[in-house]
Amino acid sequence: MESGSRLAALSLLLSLLSPCVRTFSPDQIDPLLYEEQLLWVSGVQGEVNTYRIPLLTFTPKGSLLAFSEGRKSTAMDYGAKFLAMRRSTDKGATWSPTSFIVDDGQTRDGLNLGAVVVDEEMGSVILVYSVCFRLSYCQPSSTMMVESRDDGLSWSPPRNLSVQLGVKSFAPGPGFGIQKRYNPAKGRLVVCGHGTLAGNGVFCILSDDHGQNWYNGAALKSIPYNEKKRALDFSPDECQPVELMDGSIVINVRNQNHYHCRCRMVVRSRDGGLTLPLDNLYFDYELVDSAVAAGALLKDKVLYFTNPSNEQQRINLTLRWSLNEGDSWVNKATQLWAGPSGYSCITSLDSGSPEDRKYIFVIYEKGHKDYDETVSFAKIHLYGGR
Repeated sequence: MESGSRLAALSLLLSLLSPCVRTFSPDQIDPLLYEEQLLWVSGVQGEVNTYRIPLLTFTPKGSLLAFSEGRKSTAMDYGAKFLAMRRSTDKGATWSPTSFIVDDGQTRDGLNLGAVVVDEEMGSVILVYSVCFRLSYCQPSSTMMVESRDDGLSWSPPRNLSVQLGVKSFAPGPGFGIQKRYNPAKGRLVVCGHGTLAGNGVFCILSDDHGQNWYNGAALKSIPYNEKKRALDFSPDECQPVELMDGSIVINVRNQNHYHCRCRMVVRSRDGGLTLPLDNLYFDYELVDSAVAAGALLKDKVLYFTNPSNEQQRINLTLRWSLNEGDSWVNKATQLWAGPSGYSCITSLDSGSPEDRKYIFVIYEKGHKDYDETVSFAKIHLYGGR
C-alpha cells in the first residue's frame, strides 16, 4: 500500500474509533432543559418548615454544592434557621443527603443566607451569611463566614467578620461572590449584597488575602438613605456580581421599589469593587422584574441571566443570554418553569472540556401554588434545541 493510502486509512480508522466532538459557537445557543430534580421540598423533611434562598457552585475539584435556608417554623424571612447543604460529585446526577452546616438554635431572627465564593487559588469554598440580633430590620447584625477546604465535606466553625467590617447590616447576595481572574486586583475575593430596607443599597466586602481579612468596598446607597422608603424611591437591593473579560465587575441588581421601571438595575465597578459610580448605573428594560433576586453567569464570553420574567408576579422562571456582555439580549428566551418561581442562581464547570462547555446549572425556587414549595436543580444543555 502506498504511504499516502496508509495515512488516509489510518486517519479514517482513528476517526471511527474516536468519539465525535462537535464544536459550537455562541450564535448556535439554543438552551434546552435537559434534566431536573427537586433538592428540597418544604413542609416535608423533619425539622424544617420551608426551604428558601438557593445557592449553587462548583468546587475547584469539580463537585457541585447546593445551599439553602432551612427555615424551622415559618416560611417568613424571620425565625430560626439552618444552613442546609447537599453535595454532588457527578455533576448533579445524584446528591448527598441534606446536612445542616450551621444551626442558629431557636433565635427569633437568626441567620440569613448568603453568598458562596470559591477561592480557586487556595482550593477552598467560603460561605458568607448574616446573623441578626433582633427582629427590627436586622439591626445590628454580624457578617459571618464558614469555610471548607476539603471540597465541602467539612466546614470551619463560624467566624464573625464584624470585628473587621463593623456591625452595619449587610445581607450578602444571595448568590455567589467572585474571585477576580483579571486585573485590577487579580485574586481578590468580592462579595456583594444589600442593607436594611431603610439603609438599603448595594455594598461589597473585599479580601485580598484569601478570606483572612475583609474590608468594606463599594457602596451604592439608596435615596433617601436610612429613611423609610416610599413607592418608586431609589432602593438597590439583592444583587449578583459577574466579572467581565476586561476585569470590570458588573452587578445585576434587584430594583426594590421599582424606581424608574419594573426592570433590573445594572451597575459596574472598574476598580475591583472599590467603587460603584452613578455614572456606571443603568436600567435594563429588557429584563423585566417584579423585584426579586436573580441569577447571572458569564461562561465562554456569553452572559446568562435567570429570573421570574414578569412585571407583577413571581412566575415564569426564564433563562436569557447575551452575546455582548449584557449590552443587549438575544431575542429569544428559554422558559424553565411557567408557574410560581422565585430566587435563582446559576453555575457551570469551567474545565474547558467540550462536554462541560455544553451545560450550565440552575437552582431555583419552584412551586405550583407558591414559589417556595420546593427548591429545584436544573441541568441546561446550551445547544440542546439544535
